Amino acid sequence: MSALSRDAIRTMMAEVLQAQGKSMPAEDSANLEEIGFRSLDFSELALRVEDEIGDELNFDAPELRQIATISDVLDFLEQLQAA
Repeated sequence: MSALSRDAIRTMMAEVLQAQGKSMPAEDSANLEEIGFRSLDFSELALRVEDEIGDELNFDAPELRQIATISDVLDFLEQLQAA
């Protein structure tokens, strides 16, 4: 399994947002709710990461409830790849 960099994941996240006519803020502290990044968007991003690394990410729903910012998403996906 080859892990993706934080920048690569951020680029994928921007692509998910762009497909909906939304833009990725410059600041990773941006709130997901405010930029319109929903749970379905997170699922799409996670699937893209899985496809890219060729492995399944294992995570529980309770962990997702703590995610509120772009930085949280990036940290979470980085940690899952390292697990």
